[in-house]
Amino acid sequence: MKGWMSKFKASFALVVLALVLSGCGDPFLSALQPKGEGAGMIYDLMILSIVIMLFVFAVVMVIYAFVIYKYRQKKDDPDYIPKQTEGNHALETLWTVIPIILLLILAVPTVQYTFALADTSPDVNEEGEEMDSIWINVTGAQYWWHFEYEDLEVSTSQELYIPTDRRVYLSMVSQDVIHSFWVPSIDGKMDVNPTGNTNEMTLLAQEEGVYFGKCAELCGPSHSLMDFKVVAVSPGEFEQWVQDMQSVTGEETPESQTAQEGQELFNNNCIGCHAIGSSPNKTGPNLTNFGDREELAGVFDYNKENIIKWIQTKGVGEEGDRMKPGNRMTDAQYDLTDEEAGKIAEYLMQLKPSDINPENARDTSYQDSDLSSLFPEEEESEEDSEGDEESSEESEDEGNEEEDQQEDEENNEE
Repeated sequence: MKGWMSKFKASFALVVLALVLSGCGDPFLSALQPKGEGAGMIYDLMILSIVIMLFVFAVVMVIYAFVIYKYRQKKDDPDYIPKQTEGNHALETLWTVIPIILLLILAVPTVQYTFALADTSPDVNEEGEEMDSIWINVTGAQYWWHFEYEDLEVSTSQELYIPTDRRVYLSMVSQDVIHSFWVPSIDGKMDVNPTGNTNEMTLLAQEEGVYFGKCAELCGPSHSLMDFKVVAVSPGEFEQWVQDMQSVTGEETPESQTAQEGQELFNNNCIGCHAIGSSPNKTGPNLTNFGDREELAGVFDYNKENIIKWIQTKGVGEEGDRMKPGNRMTDAQYDLTDEEAGKIAEYLMQLKPSDINPENARDTSYQDSDLSSLFPEEEESEEDSEGDEESSEESEDEGNEEEDQQEDEENNEE
């Protein structure tokens, strides 16, 4: 009896511990808190499958309890044998058909959602016309993420800014090993491959917020530290953010003397691997809006001390206080003093080209916009085509008038 009680206590403690630990985790890093279209679909499928499993469990337990009670051994007739049901076609048909029906109930929406999540065709407006699509080229690297906004001349790393209530299209590759892009609160996972194979997916955030993303594929010693954020702001704020980022050239002069010296040191030692502005992807992350980040390298406290330590240890950290072992910054060929590293940190912390930052994703203000100002070339081309049509119509009219005049002259001669 004591042995049975000790096993029961151990099992009970294990169940309680599992329930408690299942509630641990960062906010906005849970598939059980869907804030996007894709995450909502996945959550609905999870709930549906749980309901089906609970139904099956309940039915089985009721039958189990009924059979145990009804066909238990009789005290007055210990040799009693219940009626056997081998070869009962009705029962065999029943327990074959019911699972098939349950599987179909789960399979139909699963197939529908699978095709819906894989659909990267452009959205259409109320008039049935295709809307301008925001395509972002995503590149995974050990151990950071790069985001290049196609046709918008904006590049950034570690923090992906997107508009709410507007579908964003991602085209993803890797520059080294296999990674997996995952923002649990907004959508599911998608592998990022290094073999030239480009995978595509969409994101649609339904609420403003800062959502945590992770690499979901083991990619090296710092895989667990390969975090990033998706900053979902209102369409009007996103439009302003893009316009502010487009104006950055990297030649802007910082306000303080220390930051100016840091800018010169940065250009002499760091610009070969990092970029300021819309330059193409390089060996290291784009630092255009580094001053707006809330964490260093996606996971560490954002402060000057940690930035200096990152620069001086080349991202590895000190013994007993490791940062990101295995990152590619260890190949950087520079040698700086702590004072020089501090000046570079001062310069980087002043890189705030836009008034739109993660705080805007947490406030209650909402600025609506159709984002039309971000696609001026298409509008101009449409105007040009309309002008061409008008000019062609005018030339046709002129040609018709000339023909009429010629006919009149011929008639007069006759």
